Order: sequence, then C-alpha cells, then structure tokens
Amino acid sequence: MKKVFLFLLASYLPFMSAFAKSNEGDSLKRVQLQEVEVVSVRANSKTPVAYSNTGKAEIESANFGQDIPFLLLLTPSVISTSDAGTGIGYTGFRIRGTDANRINVTTNGIPLNDSESHGVFWVNMPDFASSLENLQVQRGVGTSTNGAGAFGASVNMKTENIPQQSYGEFNGSYGSFNTSKATFKTGTGLINGHWAFDARLSSVQSDGFIDRASVDLKSYFAQGAYFNENTLLKFITFGGKEKTYHAWDGVPDYILFPDNPNEKGNRTYNPSGYRGDDSNGNPLYYKNQTDNYQQTHYQLSLLQVLNPHLNLNVSLHYTKGLGYYEEYKTKRTLKEYGLKPFELNGETVKKSDLVRQKHLDNDFGGAIFSLDYNKDRWTVSLGGGANSYDGNHFGYVTWVKNYANDAVFSPEQEYYRSKGKKSDANVYLKGNYQLTDALSLYADLQFRRIDYKINGKNDTWDWLNGEMQKLNVHEKFNFFNPKAGLFYQINPNNQVFGSFAVAHREPNRNNYTDAGINETPKPERLIDYELGYKFNERIFAAGVNLYYMQYKDQLVLNGKVNEIGEPLTSNVPDSYRAGIELTAGVRILPSLKWDGNLTLSQNKIKNYTEYVTVYDSDDNTEAAQQADYYGTTNISYSPDVIANSLFSFQYKSFSAGFHSNYVGKQYLDNTGKTDKNLEGATKKERSIDAYFVNNLRLGYDFKLKGIKQLGVNLLINNLFNEQYETNGWVWSCYYRQSDGSVEPYTEKSYFPQAGTNILANIVLKF
Repeated sequence: MKKVFLFLLASYLPFMSAFAKSNEGDSLKRVQLQEVEVVSVRANSKTPVAYSNTGKAEIESANFGQDIPFLLLLTPSVISTSDAGTGIGYTGFRIRGTDANRINVTTNGIPLNDSESHGVFWVNMPDFASSLENLQVQRGVGTSTNGAGAFGASVNMKTENIPQQSYGEFNGSYGSFNTSKATFKTGTGLINGHWAFDARLSSVQSDGFIDRASVDLKSYFAQGAYFNENTLLKFITFGGKEKTYHAWDGVPDYILFPDNPNEKGNRTYNPSGYRGDDSNGNPLYYKNQTDNYQQTHYQLSLLQVLNPHLNLNVSLHYTKGLGYYEEYKTKRTLKEYGLKPFELNGETVKKSDLVRQKHLDNDFGGAIFSLDYNKDRWTVSLGGGANSYDGNHFGYVTWVKNYANDAVFSPEQEYYRSKGKKSDANVYLKGNYQLTDALSLYADLQFRRIDYKINGKNDTWDWLNGEMQKLNVHEKFNFFNPKAGLFYQINPNNQVFGSFAVAHREPNRNNYTDAGINETPKPERLIDYELGYKFNERIFAAGVNLYYMQYKDQLVLNGKVNEIGEPLTSNVPDSYRAGIELTAGVRILPSLKWDGNLTLSQNKIKNYTEYVTVYDSDDNTEAAQQADYYGTTNISYSPDVIANSLFSFQYKSFSAGFHSNYVGKQYLDNTGKTDKNLEGATKKERSIDAYFVNNLRLGYDFKLKGIKQLGVNLLINNLFNEQYETNGWVWSCYYRQSDGSVEPYTEKSYFPQAGTNILANIVLKF
C-alpha cells in the first residue's frame, strides 16, 4: 500500500504543475482551503444538533501528554477513565453514558473506529493532540458521517493546518510516576508559493499509578501539501508504537475495600502477570505481561474549489495494524490450547501454567468524498465513502511449565486462527435551506450497507462441544438513517433548534464471539429527539439542551469483561436515555471568566431480564441459563449527574485554570444488585461511587528576543487527593448445589485513579 500511495502522489505531480502561476502571497486563501477540508461532517452554527468545538489554543493549554479522552473532560456529558490511573496508556470515555464502541470518531472525515471492535484505541495514537487543529464533539446522533454508526455521539478531529511560515518547536513534560513527554515539531513554511511540509516526533513514558502499569509510547506525524488558488492536495501519515504492561484486570473489590474497617485498601494492586509466590511467600510477576502494537495511517486528500459556490473533497486512506499481547496464565486446562496431558513424576498433568500470545494483523483502506454547495439560501453536501477491512486473529502458546515432551509441543504452537472481513459503504445527502432570514430547515438522509464475515476458530474453548469455538458468521445490513430539524434565530442573542434523527448500528465482533448460549446479537436502532436554546452576548452566554434517546435492541454494557478486559454487552429490547444539558459562561472580570456545564439524566431499561451462566459441580457450563427478572432498571455506567466548572484567569503573561469535575454514582451492571459473599456478609453494591475531582493549571510565558514563545506550565491533577474510581467490572454466575439449588457467585474489580499528582511542562517555539 505504501507503493500505491507513492504512485498516486506521483501521478498528481503533472496536475499540480499546471497551477504554477498562482498568487504566492495569498496566505489567507491557503488557510481557508485547509479549514474547509472537513466541512461536510461538521455541524455549523445553524445545524440543529448539540455540539461543542475545541480549538487549537484550548488543546495546547491542556496537552501535558494525557490522551485525548482526558482532554475532552470539559465537554458536556463526558466521562473519562484510565486503566493505569494517570490518563496515559489505555484510556477511554463515555458520552451520555454511551460507551466508546458506539461513538463515531473520524480524522479529517476519515473513519478511525476499528471495523470489528468499533473502538478507538488511543494508546496507539500517543500525543495525537499535538497534531490537532481542532475537534468537534456532536452529542446524540449528530450529522451523517463516515464509518461506524454514531449511537450516542461523534468526535470529528481535524489535523493541524500547515503553517505558512517555517517553525520549530519543543514541548516537554515530566512529573509524578516518572511520567515524561518529549515532542519535537518542525515545518518548512511555504516553498515557492505552493509547497509546505511539517512533521512531529513524540515519546511518552510513565510508570503508571497502578503497580507495573508502565507505558512506552512512540509516535510520529508528517504532512506535505501543494497549494493553488483553488486547489489543495495534502498527504498525511501518522502512526504510533506502544508497549504497555497489562493493567486491564482492575483491583479486586476485596483488596480495594477490605471487610475490616481498620484495614486500608490497596489502591495500586495489579493482579496481571501473577505467577505464584516464592519460597518466602512473596508474589512473583511475569515481566513480559505486555501489550505490543503498532498502527500506521496514510491519507491522501484533494480539495478542489470548482467555483465560488461548489467544492469537491476526495480522500484515499489506508491503515495498517500489527501486534500482539503476551501474558502468563496459571493452571490452564491444556486441551483449551490444543495440548495433550503429560506425565510428571508418575502423575498425569491436565492443567499447567503457560505463556500465550494473541496476535492481530489487519488492513483497512478506502475512500471518502463530499461535494459541498453553498449559495443564496442553500447549503448542501452530497457525500459518502466505501471501506474494506481484512483482519487476522491468531494465537500461540510459547511456553508450558514442566512441559518437556517436544514430540507433542513445539515453541509458538498455534492454537487458534480466524479472519474477519468487512466492507462498509455509505452515501448521504444533507443540507440547510434558509426559509426566512431567521428560520432554516435542515434535512439529512443517509444509506449505509455493511457486509461482515468471521470464519475460523476463536480463542475461546467451547466447553459444551469440547473444542475451540467455531466462528461462521456472515451478516449483511442495510440501514437508512434520516434526520431533520429546524433552527430559528430569534434575535442576534437568542436562538433555538429542534431535531429528530434515526440511527442504526451493527453488532461488533465481541457481540458475536462472546454472546451467551443460543444468543445471537441484533442490530440496534436509536431515535433521537433534541431541543435546544442558546443565549449569547458579550459577557454572558448560556444554553440548554433537552434530549430523549429511544433505543430498540440497545447493546448495553452488562458489566462483564472478556479475558483482556474488553467490556461485553447484550441486547435489551426497550430502553431510553433522557436528560437536560445546561451550559453557561460569564466574563467576571477582564482577566477572569467562568465556564460550566451540567447534565441531569435518566437512563433506563424497561422490563430487564438478566441471563446468568450456571456451572455444575465439575465447573462445566450447563446448557440452560438462570433467568432473573428485575423490571425497570438503571443502565450500567450511566450516571444521573455529570458537572464541570472551569475558572480561567489570564493577566499579561500569566494564566491559570481551576477545573472541577463531578460524576454521580454509576452501576456496574444493569441489575442494581447488592451482593453477598458465601459466608452471608453483605458486600459492596455493584456500583461506582460518585466522585468530585479538582485540577489546577498554572502557566507563564517569557518574552525573549529571537524566540516566539518560552512557556512554563504546571498541572496539578486531583488537587485535594480524592480517592475515586472511574470504571469497573462485575462477573457473576450460579453454582449448582447437590440438592439442585443454585448459589450465586460474584467477582468485582475497580479501576482506581491516581491521587494528587503533578506534571510540569515547558514549551519552546522558534
């Protein structure tokens, strides 16, 4: 594919040379060209959807090395979480309670969500914020976009414009847990009036708050562009390489919250990699319990201004992903890995410790386009895209404890292999029509088609059939997603909008592979109603947004995770999310302002029934599951309250920001249960406690001759040392007793976040 892109780039050279007589001084025109690159997937001031924009200056002020989910914390209805407890490494976010697998993410309009998991793994894109010009978060269904269905929100990221002047920049951070970031950026500025190039190299490292939760992340970004008065041709490539120690198991509840009130819980405990105790009873951990992955992206985009009212935007893209994770597993049944029992000291060994690797090797590529028209009362976009994904999943056993019989075991013995293939195409037509000077009508029609296949053997042992789980999935989906709305500009300071939207989403790979016995996941449907009002004047602004999101067959998180910590879901026939989002901002003094937002919501499942696995006395899965009916319940990981407050102070070269974040109680599953242990003592409820966290940022810019900027910044996270958790999981089952009754069993783990921690930052621009 690299050769293909080089060929495409070379094929455009004669085309580009035809514009050699352009006006070299028209830098404003070049900036404008770069700004309209992603207009077709963005909401504008008259689009009747709930959205928030974050500009380059805001991104830069918050970028100390933490991942993008933690840079979105000020956005209404957003919750962020981190496995390592620091905001670096494996991180994620939810919007309006919707998990990241249902949030559409694009870069320059190009899909970023993984085709099979539907997720975005920010650990593969370290320090990507350093290469962003801006981003937009649309809450609810939003406007039609490319890639996975937006089933609660979408995040549209635009990479930074190429500066018209040459530059160099160093950005470095260091702080708690040996966290460090080093970023180098440079650019040529405009060459011969038409060409420009720039690049970034980054390194992010941290020991993590959780024990052994270390990260070693490398990334790059490079782009080159050709400009003409009416043409922009841009080639972008970016990628990341990560090595992280596993921290996805969480801290077990009995360690985090001991029964003895006089005993302090261990907030940094990490069970990953445990392989037993030494002769003195000290725990031993496997050193290479790591995740190792590399992802590289290529984008070639052409923007052509056809006339003053019509633009054409076409992009080709390709992403290569390759890597594996390695882990030590204790007392595993050998037949699960295609291994035979062996003799040791005259006894037959059926279970043993082993080391396994699980690999991914995938290719994703395609094209997107949009034709954008803007004249008189009409603003119209015709767009779409077609993408193809090919992913290989395979695993090896690399070592087995006491396994010395080479006749039946060889290093890197493969024990599963499957392939996923997916094609995804969509076309949309959307536009605004100005009915009157104050009233505009919005309509958006999208058709999307998906063809998805999975074949081979999964990494899970099928206990009922005595073999590796067979995969033979072939699903086709045709989705029609209409949207419509009205926008009314009451006067220069007041505006109101209302909208209606329908979205559909196909199940992801885990929905198929981890489905319960005799369970087939269904596609989901969302009908989203939005009603909003905004007031804006010089010193005060406010807004209110009402939403009602009605779901059919929503795949909600059930609190369970698979062996690598990925959250599992199950369909519920009837559910909804309803809430009010309040935003406000006031200029208190010329140098002091306050911004805040508050989300109050209800997130409910109607007539919820949980189906729980039952094990017999030999730990074998029974064919029939236990059905527990709960009626109307709260949807997991969906707090009723999310609030943010930010005081910002700017005086000459000094700046400061004080951010407060409150998140209400969240349930780990959809039952709202309180568990009991086997001795009958009541254990902690299946929930995450509410938390209130405050962060302080300080900065000062020095003015030195010959240097554009020398800035020194300090970030104090969790200023008041709140002891809190942002995520967790629960696993429950029943054990069949000798009298035929069933006894419940539950395991829970949580993800504690770091206490007070500090990051210092220096920025040097020249």
